[in-house]
Amino acid sequence: MAHSFPVPRTCPFAPPPEYERMREEAPLVRTSLPGGDVWLVTRHAEAKQVLGGGGISTSPATPGHPNAALRPSPPPSPEEAAAMERFLAGHFIDLDPPEHTRFRRLLIPEFTVRRIRDLRPGIQALVDGLIDDLVARGSEAELVESFGLALPSLVICQLLGVPYADREFFQARTREMLSSDGDFHTPAFAIRDYLDGLVTGAEKAPRDDLLGRLITGGQLTHDELVGVMFLLLVAGHETTANMIPLATLTLLRHPDQLAALRENPDRWPMAVDELLRFHSIVDWVAFDRVAVEDQEIGGQLVRKGEGIFVLGASANRDARAFERPDEFDVERGARHHVAFGYGVHQCLGQNLARAELEIALRTLFERLPGLRVTVADEELSAKYDGPIFGLTSMPVAW
Repeated sequence: MAHSFPVPRTCPFAPPPEYERMREEAPLVRTSLPGGDVWLVTRHAEAKQVLGGGGISTSPATPGHPNAALRPSPPPSPEEAAAMERFLAGHFIDLDPPEHTRFRRLLIPEFTVRRIRDLRPGIQALVDGLIDDLVARGSEAELVESFGLALPSLVICQLLGVPYADREFFQARTREMLSSDGDFHTPAFAIRDYLDGLVTGAEKAPRDDLLGRLITGGQLTHDELVGVMFLLLVAGHETTANMIPLATLTLLRHPDQLAALRENPDRWPMAVDELLRFHSIVDWVAFDRVAVEDQEIGGQLVRKGEGIFVLGASANRDARAFERPDEFDVERGARHHVAFGYGVHQCLGQNLARAELEIALRTLFERLPGLRVTVADEELSAKYDGPIFGLTSMPVAW
């Protein structure tokens, strides 16, 4: 049976309802896109098999990659091809080993558990400062912009040496780039041009920060440095910014579980993983793959050159992997979710994201015990058809 794709969400607390029907039908289902048919992976075990990488490519340059089927376009002119090649330099998430390994090896030391532990006091100070500002302005706020987006933007700006005063520029361009009906290239190239100037300045006088260490290491070209910064900047604030308000809303809608966390704050890390599983805000957009050899996945023969999208939000609601998967349960122990992917392409910044979410949520509920959302769930504005799910606004009071 052919299925439509992409499927928009209709609720802040659940993936598209069609996912359950697909998941019960088969671990792999077929969908027809404008540029051809691709496979959709619906279950947890098969998602890990595909994301684990054996006989699978993530590179859009590999024939049959599903992005070409999703968004078919005429061949670029020589000038367009050259500009895109320069833009994509350093975009290691779209590379297969060994090229992917070369970039990841350079960046892993910046995101280890130990490194993030060292960053935690600074993150805590940023969270405290943002909440101080909220309280100083009264007893009401719009949480998405003033806290959800502000915190990861501050953190990633400090980490990368990006002036925080420029945050509105890259936040606005990122929103345009990730809009479901927007023009990707114009805002993406604007961010790249901005970062090109930032890297050029840092190359003249490297500082002791992530960019400075990459520069002094001397293993990346200028364009590769720009591309790495692009990925870290965009991914480093957009995903966490969407998760903070959603997580806050979810905990407010489960007051008994929130009370248990207040009594036992050492359980916050477990709660964060359950929140990541429950919402799976990235879903399929980062999980595009193509088979590079014939293979069997979930009892289905997938041939070389056939495109694949892993539905992360479906895999994370698979009852074969999670008991009562549609229930939110902070005691679940959901560390084996695939919200950050799996295998060699698993999210590099996952330790940072977990730390930001844990510190932000714990402190928010400690400092503002009377926090409440001031509108009904159905009145909340959300990115239901966007590639990364989240709320666009969430008015709160305390």
